[in-house]
Amino acid sequence: MTHSPLHPAPMNAPNTVLGYLVPQQRWVAAGMLLAGLLIGLIGLTMGQPMWRAALPGTILFSAAIIVRWHADRTHYGPLIALMVALLTFQGGHGVEHLVQWVQYHIIGYTTRGSNGLISAANSEWVHFLWNWGVLLVMLRLYWLGLRNPWAYVMLFWSTAHTAEHTYLFVRHLEVLEILRAYGEPTITAQGLPGIFGTDGWLARSPTTAGTFVCTIPGLTTATRLDVHFWWNVGETILLMIAAYTHIHRNPQHNPAVVQ
Repeated sequence: MTHSPLHPAPMNAPNTVLGYLVPQQRWVAAGMLLAGLLIGLIGLTMGQPMWRAALPGTILFSAAIIVRWHADRTHYGPLIALMVALLTFQGGHGVEHLVQWVQYHIIGYTTRGSNGLISAANSEWVHFLWNWGVLLVMLRLYWLGLRNPWAYVMLFWSTAHTAEHTYLFVRHLEVLEILRAYGEPTITAQGLPGIFGTDGWLARSPTTAGTFVCTIPGLTTATRLDVHFWWNVGETILLMIAAYTHIHRNPQHNPAVVQ
């Protein structure tokens, strides 16, 4: 049931974004995450690759979010439940990009070797599906009532991010087809430049190459890893602010101001 002024949220409902993000069953969530971490560490000691070691924790993390979403939907309504689920998933996705950033900038891995915790998920089709999923969820949140200036900016940002990954996915398929035509079906076409960054469309297009666009720091010079790190940082921050604004502008979702 969606809460309204006539059906306010329960008085024990959180009145901050962080309050919604931290589950009431803290020990259950912590236990699931610790179990995933323990299984992962055991896997690493047994010589498993990083992505296999991280997979159990990822599955448990996802399961915890789904269970939490169902409980939140019952208590707070579909908008809050979906918003919290997206924030949590996006936060986890951001951790993966942060690990990649650390691997490249601090540890010194190559860009191709900076695959994060789950290297098997660092593929074009996964990024393509993930970003379309985020965009569709944002559209659903808009439909449910997440409508404030920050939500609109987030929706625009997600649309632009998804457009870049759609461009990347199409380029990926095109290059794979070329490789097959040359009799090289086993060569990967991962890590191609997108619209932004080094060798991206903006850097190579006759329309923008050599113009003021190319003088904007990072726009046509950043590595692909950095481009997508900042895409996700922006997405997470905008979603957090949009959620904060919604909670504090809608008394039915903020029990602190419900009389």
